[in-house]
Amino acid sequence: MNIYDKFNELAAALKINPDVVAFREASLKIQSDETKTRMLEDFRKIQLAAYKESVEAGKVSDETTEKMQNFASIIKTNPDINDYLQAEVRFSILFEDMMKIINDAVGVDVIGTGK
Repeated sequence: MNIYDKFNELAAALKINPDVVAFREASLKIQSDETKTRMLEDFRKIQLAAYKESVEAGKVSDETTEKMQNFASIIKTNPDINDYLQAEVRFSILFEDMMKIINDAVGVDVIGTGK
């Protein structure tokens, strides 16, 4: 068995996987619109700020929480960004599962799960 043949089989399967296709299409749709790209970038900045606050202070400030809620309300009214975020979650789950399988096969914690 050639491991690279298996990698190529995986790549071919990923190209046609419905979650990957949906993520790719949603991503291209966002990338083709500067306003939507900027909105998503701004949302990511708020998400990162919330994460940093959570790690550093143990909680997210009321101000950041309010910003997140306001942005979430705006995003819900934008079907393309909403579709992108949903597709991203599904793809992330698929990718994480794939990495766990590889991690288990290698027998060394290569992805930082601590297992």
